[in-house]
Amino acid sequence: MPKMKTKSAAKKRFKITGTGKIKFQRAGRRHNLGGKSRVGKRQTKPLGVIHETDHERVIRCLPNGGGI
Repeated sequence: MPKMKTKSAAKKRFKITGTGKIKFQRAGRRHNLGGKSRVGKRQTKPLGVIHETDHERVIRCLPNGGGI
């Protein structure tokens, strides 16, 4: 049986924490920050954690454990 390949898109977007949670970077922090409010910029700052209902779907895209 061949090895399962990691989805390249998922590999670039998600990381697995030591406790097994999956974190991601929120959208809207790359450019054109001058046109965004302070509150909006501040709310996109922290790394997000995937909701438990999506956890299994993302793990299936990262068969090697997400780079651990």
